[in-house]
Amino acid sequence: MNTCDNNSVGCRCDTPACELKTASLPLQVRQPLESFTENLQAGLGDNLQSITVVGSSLTDDFHPRQSDINTVLILRKETVVALNAIASLARLMRKKKITVPLLMTASYIERSVDVFGIEFLDFQLIHQTILGDDPFATLKFGKQDVRLQCERELKAMLIRLRQGYVASAANAGLVRDILISTAKGLTPLLRAMLWLKDMERPNTTAQTLHTAAQSFSLDLDCIKTIMSWRQQKRRIAPAEVQEIFAATYGVVERLSLIVDELAV
Repeated sequence: MNTCDNNSVGCRCDTPACELKTASLPLQVRQPLESFTENLQAGLGDNLQSITVVGSSLTDDFHPRQSDINTVLILRKETVVALNAIASLARLMRKKKITVPLLMTASYIERSVDVFGIEFLDFQLIHQTILGDDPFATLKFGKQDVRLQCERELKAMLIRLRQGYVASAANAGLVRDILISTAKGLTPLLRAMLWLKDMERPNTTAQTLHTAAQSFSLDLDCIKTIMSWRQQKRRIAPAEVQEIFAATYGVVERLSLIVDELAV
């Protein structure tokens, strides 16, 4: 007879939930993941190697009513059968506020460290593997690869800001959405730049902005304002949106110059 030493909520011997390492997760995150994992195991069987939770659901940035739960699934093989099994859970994921998981294989990760350094560094910093082996703990990154990705991402961000502003016809609501997307994308990028400087990387947005502002001598108040917009449901005056857009564009432009000149 199998014995169970798992402290997960709802854990029962001889069930898939017994393998979960979820005891330390907040209840609002733990319960949806246990249900989701049971369904994944039923649909994927031994093709499912690991499940790792990443992002804000593991930090003080998590707000149950607004934040989603992000996961990375490691599969033995990426097949249409596997995609169909996960696709069948789309309604459950929406109900549980679980975003569509990132699907990878161990080989894919190994061969992609040089091109997805920003993302994998962030996963390595903020993650908890709840099933199987940790796919991120032992990853090593080349500073030159990460620096180049940071520069490319920042310069692409400038293009998206310009094109988005023009395509939106300067509509305040649409520009606001563009700015929120930009600010959200800046957080892991700033952490990667701190890593390039061998500095400690905070795991929350507010502390990341504070540390980056000091390290790179930047005024990041515009980004803080944008992040506050995510928590608010008020109408923002067009003049304020334009002012914040100009400040944000200046920040991204300055960061692109900083990383271009960064010695690694």
